[in-house]
Amino acid sequence: MPENPLATLQAIDPLVIRHLHDSDSLVFDSGAVPKKLKLLIAMAFDAAHGAENGVRALAAAALREGATAQEIAEVLRVAFHLTGAGCLYTASAGLKGIVGPA
Repeated sequence: MPENPLATLQAIDPLVIRHLHDSDSLVFDSGAVPKKLKLLIAMAFDAAHGAENGVRALAAAALREGATAQEIAEVLRVAFHLTGAGCLYTASAGLKGIVGPA
């Protein structure tokens, strides 16, 4: 498992990290929009912003919530259409070993 990317900030400002984690339920809990869809949207944002580890973590969480590889692929099509091919490279690297060939 990779090191927590926020470990350094956690050491110097645990209050902000606690705030970040506390807000996760506000953002990702199911409501009018199911949790799975929220995770897929967040994954698309991370792909668009070049956050490979974010793609990996969010895709894995979406799969645990019942997302399929096809749903992941279709959400990434939207990200590609709106932000360009760079997100596909990020997504492919982030998804390695999670969905599709290893």
